[in-house]
Amino acid sequence: MNQQSRSNRKRKKKSSVGKIILKVLLVFLLLFVIAGGVVAWRVYSDLRTTTDDMYEEVESQEQHTARVNKPVVVDDGEDPFSVLIMGIDTGEFDRNYQGRSDTMMLLTVNPNTDKTSILSIPRDTYTEIVGRGHKDKINHAYAFGGASMAMNTVQNLFDIPVDYFVSVNMESMQQIVDAVGGISVVPPLTFSQGGYSFVEGQATTMNGAKALEYSRMRKSDPDGDYGRQHRQRQVIEGTMKSIASLDSIMNYRNILGTMSHSMRTNMNFDDMLDMFNNYRSSVSNVEQLQLSGYGDRINGIYYEIIPQEEINRVSSYLKSELELN
Repeated sequence: MNQQSRSNRKRKKKSSVGKIILKVLLVFLLLFVIAGGVVAWRVYSDLRTTTDDMYEEVESQEQHTARVNKPVVVDDGEDPFSVLIMGIDTGEFDRNYQGRSDTMMLLTVNPNTDKTSILSIPRDTYTEIVGRGHKDKINHAYAFGGASMAMNTVQNLFDIPVDYFVSVNMESMQQIVDAVGGISVVPPLTFSQGGYSFVEGQATTMNGAKALEYSRMRKSDPDGDYGRQHRQRQVIEGTMKSIASLDSIMNYRNILGTMSHSMRTNMNFDDMLDMFNNYRSSVSNVEQLQLSGYGDRINGIYYEIIPQEEINRVSSYLKSELELN
């Protein structure tokens, strides 16, 4: 056998080995893609099931005039929207009574300005309870008629549409903060609560237990309940930013799994997915607001009286953020 024949046989052998290796790699790649698809589908299915557990339809919400001809659409990431966040004062959703929304915050999210606002509403705010025909503390709206009555009452107070609601037991915020990997907050004052110490102006990383104690303190705050509401806004803001910074779908699986036992919302799975994909950048720019008034007693009961000019100020701001002006 001459030298050229031997060289040709070697090249053919190398070519055959190369083809075999290529085929093996392609098979492994195909198996990897299939396995990845199965895992992705399983995670997607689990996430949808979890959000379905959290979903609660709002049956008696009154449609605001601004939404009659232009309902909010989040799948294109262009429409501003609002969310009423309520911290409920009972521990379980299979409770024997409705509970009150002792924490009330209204979020507006505007993708066109990449801005989110968080408005705190004092729980003792004296206002008309829509559907009851009389005035009372605003946190009683949830106790009387659930999410729909609370949404209608806030909507009526500010004359703006309330598009979504989220209700969560505040005790469960501890688990939610832990699920997102903790939050970072800068305390506005120095105090101790529940065995934890907080220093004014010093950035503090908090786990769930620490964040819960931070948001609870009221008696030692010179601003009283307004101070507590400010710290609650900080915890909500920190939680939103932590969620927005996460990229792993497995993290969302853990977060939603935690939320499913303590949270209810009228956002469906597709709404949440669209909000996460299209509105994440809005969370990086957060403005905090406070609805302010003064305390007074009516028939021996304490209420927070909000002057009309203050309501007008906040209403004008919210309308601008929702592009209703």
